[in-house]
Amino acid sequence: MTTENENDLDQAPPDAESGKDEKGAAVRFPPPAIFVLLIFVGAGLNYFVPLPMGVPESFQPIGIAITVFGVAVAILVNGTFKHHSTAIEPWKPTTKLITSGFYRFSRNPIYVGFCLFNIGIGIATNSLWIVLSAIPGAILVYYIAIAKEEKYLEQKFGQEYLDYKARVRRWV
Repeated sequence: MTTENENDLDQAPPDAESGKDEKGAAVRFPPPAIFVLLIFVGAGLNYFVPLPMGVPESFQPIGIAITVFGVAVAILVNGTFKHHSTAIEPWKPTTKLITSGFYRFSRNPIYVGFCLFNIGIGIATNSLWIVLSAIPGAILVYYIAIAKEEKYLEQKFGQEYLDYKARVRRWV
């Protein structure tokens, strides 16, 4: 018997007997694309209805630094996945639960990095629309990816993931 929620996730849990896991969390839309698309939406809104942040131009380097930090987090997390020989793409199977590095502080550090990317671009371009795009980005990535990933990881790693989830926050 399956619940409606399990059907919504559209994923096959690992085969208990063989341990075979072919689908991962069944995320169909790449999370980074959400944030990039929202930057374009924010830039479009800013073109038609300018909404400057009202900060001096001297803040531009701060925005660039935040953007670079967001990108650095994504690159370092990618390196962590490669080091542990598991897929970073949420539509591929996960072979190991990663709890080290940035994952000691956040269950979703790469998504935090994506939010910082949007915030940094918004500050660097003095566009409140782009800064604010991090909010729908975080909400969308929750429904498009995080909910599916967490359900998948609970099914795959059981108590090990539940213990990790109990001690580490989702965002920061």
